[in-house]
Amino acid sequence: MQDYEESVSFLGTWGPFQRRVFFVLCLCSFPSGYNILSVIFLLASPPHHCYVPAHSNLSQDWIQASIPVQATGQLERSSCSRYKLDLVQNLSALGVNPGPNRTLNQSGPGSGPEVLLSSLRQEGCKDGWTYSTEYYQSTVVTEFDLVCSDQWKQPLTSLVYFLGGLCGCFISGQMSDRFGRKPVLFGSIAMLGVFSTALAFAPSWPVFTVLFFLLGLGQISSYIVVFVMGSEILTGWSRLLFSNLCLPFVYVFAMMLLPSTAYLVRTWRHLSLIMAVPGLAFISLWWLVPESPRWLLSRGRLQEADFVLRSAALENRVDAPPVIFLSASVEKAESQKAESLSFLDLLKTTNIRRITLMLWLIWFSMSISYFGLSFNLSSLYGNPFLNHFLLSAVELPAYVVGWLAARSLPRRLSFIGFCLLGALALLLIQITLYSQPALTLSLVLLGKFGVLAGTGVLYMYTGELSPTVIRNTAMSSCAMFSRVGSAISPYLLQLAVVYELLPWIVVGSLTLLSVLLCAFLPETFRRPLPDTIQQMPLTQCFRWPRASTPPPRDDGKITKDQTTALEILCTTRL
Repeated sequence: MQDYEESVSFLGTWGPFQRRVFFVLCLCSFPSGYNILSVIFLLASPPHHCYVPAHSNLSQDWIQASIPVQATGQLERSSCSRYKLDLVQNLSALGVNPGPNRTLNQSGPGSGPEVLLSSLRQEGCKDGWTYSTEYYQSTVVTEFDLVCSDQWKQPLTSLVYFLGGLCGCFISGQMSDRFGRKPVLFGSIAMLGVFSTALAFAPSWPVFTVLFFLLGLGQISSYIVVFVMGSEILTGWSRLLFSNLCLPFVYVFAMMLLPSTAYLVRTWRHLSLIMAVPGLAFISLWWLVPESPRWLLSRGRLQEADFVLRSAALENRVDAPPVIFLSASVEKAESQKAESLSFLDLLKTTNIRRITLMLWLIWFSMSISYFGLSFNLSSLYGNPFLNHFLLSAVELPAYVVGWLAARSLPRRLSFIGFCLLGALALLLIQITLYSQPALTLSLVLLGKFGVLAGTGVLYMYTGELSPTVIRNTAMSSCAMFSRVGSAISPYLLQLAVVYELLPWIVVGSLTLLSVLLCAFLPETFRRPLPDTIQQMPLTQCFRWPRASTPPPRDDGKITKDQTTALEILCTTRL
């Protein structure tokens, strides 16, 4: 295992086999990217107010005035109350007109007696609600009336979706390290297609919530396995190009396509059906993707790994050596197979425990920042489809910058620089939020750029710190903590009740916390990819890190330079 990349060097870097794997795995990230923003559009809450029945026999003035007006920065109708309908009906029948403080869009003063509206008693929306159809014809919120007294169900549904992702990361990581990358990848893609279809037929909110949880199980799991597979099969510059540019570009293109689809399809059930198409269609790619030979070797399945590589050599029209893996590699593979590492091994030794705990906290903080930006965007003015399209499009230059940084800059320096930029932009939002809407949106996009570029470096950094024998479990455990952060992010909007700017302050502060924690992680730039836990680089013992001497390998020797390890970049995606 120590000389794996040398053992497969006869394949080259960019033959027909590598090109096929490259493009097919990029496509496999499409279903995951297409579903990530579903929680925003399916659970959108349009403006609403109490419904006034058409048979209530009210005059036009009283229909206009029956909904109280509230001052929340600007005058707007109450969402959850109306004046008592029987009282309003009596006043209308007696010819009494609403007083001078009626509502928006009031007509001219009547000729009869008037009553002061603020003196009237109010009641809840006993007859339901009227929802704005400016942007949405129907959503889960409007169909199941998840507003007012049931408003708590909105963030709870988002929480359940992200908890599904958390469970999916925990389960899929260990399954992938134990049973293989390929079955877990296509199992996750199939879940996206099947449960997105089932969502469209949900008859009630509890059923929708259960199906939404199952949809979340496959969302992030499929992406993690995609980049792990690509990073283990590809080598050299093709690995860097795959993980840092092409894979995330396909993911972002899918993210940008969902707001465009939601703009054209304004009903949530039709949108759910369309979201299922990529997951169902891409199952057919099973026959074009091989199992990771590096994983096969790590599990001691030498004949299968040998078969995959000889088939690749035949496709690339090169001659495979008589013996691909040396005896040392075979012995290493057998010992790793006997280890049967699990999730608990991430906390077994002092060094890996320090690295794991810091990575968990960083992933947690960055995920709250990433998804908090998306949910807080709903509090800004403007077209929600355009806003989320722009928030997705800004990821493209972030990936380009991340790819350039991965080629020539240390991981720690890149992460700290990007996150400081994002944190500064997010903290400045509190100055411009109400006075400069256009500048506020620009700061949000700049903050998203910094957070996303930092998250991309974080994925790559985590992969380089994790050994092959437990890499997918380590990445999935980090993604699990990422899903804990994303599950909390919908509740950030509730902090605005305490202080309107508090959600933006929290997001910016958590980004700064990630910068502080990253300072204690070891550098991995241009270091060999660790295959065992003993080969992991040492932490900096809580002092400012210095990247000078390469870390010792488990045999006490310094290996010669190999291709830089696991170049991974992801949105979310956490």
